Amino acid sequence: MVMGSLREETQVAVIGSGPGGYVTALRLADLGKEVLLIEKRDRPGGTCLLEGCIPSKTLIHAVEVKKHALGAEEFGLKFSGLEVDPVQLRDWTDGVVQGLSDGIKGLLKRRGVTVVEGHARFTSSTEVSIEGGELSGVDFEQAVIATGSSLNRLPDGIVSSVWSSADALRLPGIPGSLLVVGGGYIGLEMGLVYQGLGSEVSVVEFFPRLLMGADRDLVDIMVKQVGDRVNEIMLESRVISIIETDGDPANGFDVEIEHEGKTITRHYDQVLVAIGRRPNTDDLGLENTSVQVDERGHIITDEHCRTGEPNLFAIGDAAQGMMLAHKASREGKVAAEVIAAENPPAGSEPAELPEFDNRAIPAVVFTDPEIAWTGLTEREAEEKGLAVNVGRFPLAALGRARTLGRSDGLVKIIAEPETDLILGVGIVGPLASELIAEGTLAVEMGATLEDLMVTIHPHPTLSEALMEAAEVAAGEAVHINPPRKIR
Repeated sequence: MVMGSLREETQVAVIGSGPGGYVTALRLADLGKEVLLIEKRDRPGGTCLLEGCIPSKTLIHAVEVKKHALGAEEFGLKFSGLEVDPVQLRDWTDGVVQGLSDGIKGLLKRRGVTVVEGHARFTSSTEVSIEGGELSGVDFEQAVIATGSSLNRLPDGIVSSVWSSADALRLPGIPGSLLVVGGGYIGLEMGLVYQGLGSEVSVVEFFPRLLMGADRDLVDIMVKQVGDRVNEIMLESRVISIIETDGDPANGFDVEIEHEGKTITRHYDQVLVAIGRRPNTDDLGLENTSVQVDERGHIITDEHCRTGEPNLFAIGDAAQGMMLAHKASREGKVAAEVIAAENPPAGSEPAELPEFDNRAIPAVVFTDPEIAWTGLTEREAEEKGLAVNVGRFPLAALGRARTLGRSDGLVKIIAEPETDLILGVGIVGPLASELIAEGTLAVEMGATLEDLMVTIHPHPTLSEALMEAAEVAAGEAVHINPPRKIR
C-alpha cells in the first residue's frame, strides 16, 4: 500500500464501518487481504452502534429495571426514593457506545486494516474520491459497499424542531407529553422508553395496526400490555401538520391529525417522528459504475452479494432485503469470503464461492413484552396459500414465566403438515430476543418438530416453551390440552 500520498491503493476498499462494514474488513484481513476502510464519521460503528441499536437498548434496559423495581411490590419488596437522573443515564449510554466503538477501533488496528475518514464517491469501478478527509481518493481491485441507511426525511408540513429517533436517543429532556408518529419498531421502542422515564405518550399510525410485519397474535399480546401505559394509540390515522405553539418549540407543538374520518388538533410538549429508513446510496457516484438500484434505492445483488459491476459488492441496508444489523454482518462475511475465494494465494486450489443462502433471518422488537420471529410467519403462509400446522404454547402454563411474574406471552411454531419440518417460530414475552436464536437454528438446519421435542431443555426456563410449542404442533402436548393433531 502506498503511504504518505494524496491517493492510496489497496486490494479491497470497504465503504462504511457499521456492523456490516467493519465485520467485512476484519474477515478480509483474516483471509490475507489488504484492506482499507472508509468511514465518514469520526469513529466506527455505524448507525446501529452510534445512534440506533446499542443506545436504544441501553435506555430500554434502564426503563425495564425501573419497571421491575416498581413492580417488585407485588412480591413483597417495597422501597421508596426511586428517581430518574437523565444526565447520569445519558452519560451511562454514551459510555457504553464509546467503549464498543473503541473496541472496534482496536480490532481494526490489530488486524492491520487502514481506516480513512471521509465521504467516498465512485469515479469509476476501480476508484473513489474522498471528500472531507486527508486523502483525495483510493484505487482498489474490489470494493464492498456497506453504507447503511438513514432516517427517512421529514415530510412537508412537519417542522424541523421535532425529534428524530436519533435526537430522542440523546435524551435532550423528558417531555410531559410526547406524540410518536409511526407505529413501527423504532417508534414503539422509543415511545416506551420515554413513557418509562415519565412522559405521557401517544402514538399515531397510518396502517390499521402496529408492527405490520409481525403476526397479529404476537402484536395483540404486546398491545394489550402496552395499552395500560400509553395514553392513546390512533390507528389508520395520519398527521396533517405540526406547528410550533406560538412559533416557539419550547412551548410545544400543535398537531393536526386525521383520525376516524375527522381532523383533530392536539397539543404535545414534543413530537417524535419515526417513519422508517432509506438506504444511503444516492450520493455514492453509482452512476459512474454498472451498479443497479431498485425503486427504493437498494442496490441489486446476487447470492454472492455481487452487484452488476463484477468487482463491486453490496451488503446490509444498502442492499436489498431486511434492514437488520445481523443480516449485514452475515452478508459481510459472505462478500469477504467470495473475494478471497476468487483470488486465492498462488498455488492453491480455487474454492467454491460462498452464498448468502440463509433460510431464516430473525427479527426482534424490543418492546415490553418483546416480540421476535424467524422464518415463515403465519401472515406470509396465508398470503402464499400454504397449508401449515401451528402449535401455540402460552407462557401462562410455563413455570419459569410464573416465577418471573411474566406470564403474558406465547411461543408458536409453524411446521409443514406432512413432514413436520419447522418453517417458522414466533415469540412474544420476556427475553424473546434471546429465545429466537434456537428457533432460527431449527429453521436453518431443517429441524423437525421431533428434533425440538426430544431435545432436553433445562427446567425451569423460558426456553422450555419452544419444546412445549413443538409438542402442541405435533399433537402431543403434556401441559395444555389442545385438539389432537390429525395425521
